[in-house]
Amino acid sequence: MSNRPKSTPAPVEAPRRAADRIRDTAFDLFYREGIRAIGVEEIVTRAGVTKPSLYRAFESKDELAAAYLRDYDQRFCRSFEAPAADHPGDPKGQLLAYLDSLSVRASSGDYRGCGLTNAVIEYPDRDHPAHRVAVDSKRALRERLREMCRDMKVRDPDELADSLLLLLEGSYVSGQTFGEGGPARVLGAAARRLIEASL
Repeated sequence: MSNRPKSTPAPVEAPRRAADRIRDTAFDLFYREGIRAIGVEEIVTRAGVTKPSLYRAFESKDELAAAYLRDYDQRFCRSFEAPAADHPGDPKGQLLAYLDSLSVRASSGDYRGCGLTNAVIEYPDRDHPAHRVAVDSKRALRERLREMCRDMKVRDPDELADSLLLLLEGSYVSGQTFGEGGPARVLGAAARRLIEASL
């Protein structure tokens, strides 16, 4: 009789729900290719699910697009707020850390900009679910920038916040246009000048 300990079988990972696979697949495809460019057929094929399972989870492609943008917004907010851990109580340091990291990302060759900005351009109809989610996110970002600028004790927080927002949005678009070596590489430097001029 063997004295070797019996090996315990590895835990079986539960299969991912169809709705989660659809959502993750749509996120990747919508961001890389654009929402309008991707059809439901391609999503279900790539996700390995059926079309009825997509429509059980999401009422329509428009609702799936809105879900993608809500997911995108959550990821953006986590990324935007992450520098607070390294710069507690320092809104200027937090903001500049985020802008420096964005400058690097937006200067890479495969950068596709901000999914929310892209959605506003793809869906100009203000009543479209994708447009509404994207605009709500941008309004929240504008308010967050105003709050940070007030905390920096600058002369005109609203003006500085809007100026920084213009820099952000410009980097999203110019990053896609110029890639490496484009204007997005000076995002952090431009923001520093604006902030210093406003103090």
